[in-house]
Amino acid sequence: MGVVVVVAVLLVAVIATVLIAVKSLIVICPPNRVAVISGRQRPVSGGGQVGYRVLRGGRTLRIPLIEKVDWMELNTITIDVGVGQAYSKGAIPLDVEGVANVKVSSQPGLLENSVERFLGRDTEFIHDIAKETLEANLRGVLATLTPEEVNEDRLKFAQTLIEEADDDMKTLGLSLDVLKIQNVTDQVGYLEAVGRRKTAQVLKEARVAEALRTTEAEEEEADARRRAETARVEADLVIVEKENGLRVRNAELEKIAIEKEREAAVAGDRAQAIAEQSLEDERIKLQQRRLEADVITPARAKKEAMELEAKGAAARIIEDGNAQVHVLQRLTDQYQAAGTDAQNIFVLNMLPELVGEIVSTVKGVSIDKVSVIDSGGNGSQGVSNVVGQLPAAVITITEQIENATGVNILKALQKDEPVRVAAEDTATE
Repeated sequence: MGVVVVVAVLLVAVIATVLIAVKSLIVICPPNRVAVISGRQRPVSGGGQVGYRVLRGGRTLRIPLIEKVDWMELNTITIDVGVGQAYSKGAIPLDVEGVANVKVSSQPGLLENSVERFLGRDTEFIHDIAKETLEANLRGVLATLTPEEVNEDRLKFAQTLIEEADDDMKTLGLSLDVLKIQNVTDQVGYLEAVGRRKTAQVLKEARVAEALRTTEAEEEEADARRRAETARVEADLVIVEKENGLRVRNAELEKIAIEKEREAAVAGDRAQAIAEQSLEDERIKLQQRRLEADVITPARAKKEAMELEAKGAAARIIEDGNAQVHVLQRLTDQYQAAGTDAQNIFVLNMLPELVGEIVSTVKGVSIDKVSVIDSGGNGSQGVSNVVGQLPAAVITITEQIENATGVNILKALQKDEPVRVAAEDTATE
């Protein structure tokens, strides 16, 4: 049991020793400090080598027995800057007091300058070096400015001093954060005399200005009264002009109103005429539609009916013609079949129609009665004369038929002689 405890104690001691050793080898740098680890050579960007490396914030490892760590503070150092009896431009001695805030610069290049100059030095040493540098630059800047420029434009003076000291501060590896001029005095009373002179000048200018202002006020008052009177007259003129303009405008508006009324009346008449024309057009269209319905459509229907009726009549005529052709064809066939008797049959068939046509010439003659008057002698001669005229009338009728048709009816009615056309008899004779 005792051996286990001893081993545990030794193990804890070894672990603690290792942790302490590792901690001593780890370098952790806070943001307000700079760790300078020296002991080994390393190349730099500009050429050459240096025997240290700079850690600004973060952590790193150092090699024991070979490297060591030094620290530099980056905190602000407040410096009271002051010069006495420093001659300004014009050989006027001045006493100037100010305050400046400086620090070790953390910019690359400038930090190396401060490492080479202030490593291992305390803050008081850096304070003294920066103060002497700023006071020297302050004396140099005072020599280029007049007391009035130093006293009146202290911001410009401080800016000029910062620009003058900037190169020196960078060479030292320091950074000038703030520089303010607090007080500017002199022991010979120059600034006081300048103040009295300027005070007198200001008082004089004030009195002159007051007199000028009084005069100007009186002039402005008189001018104001004159302007007021002029303004009143001009206002009256403007009022009269406005009234005249108003009357002219009223007349113009009345004229415009009359013209508008006339235009409206003309537009109304035009609209009425257009409406009446539209109404008349509608009436014409209605009349056309009525005419279409009452006349054109029935006429068109009647025309179509008549066309259909004509087509029907034409079809009937065609059919009748076809039927007559068929009948004639049949008659022709029958006549051809009858041989020599065909001519007698044809004449006998045509005889009623021929007689009817001849009689129709005297169809309109109406004989109420026939009176026979004897010219003397035996009374029976008159009647016999009338009766004796009948054969002559028949012969006359047959001659007329022969002249019309070329057929000799009397010859055709003979039993033993065929019917011949009168033209053929004439040709034979």
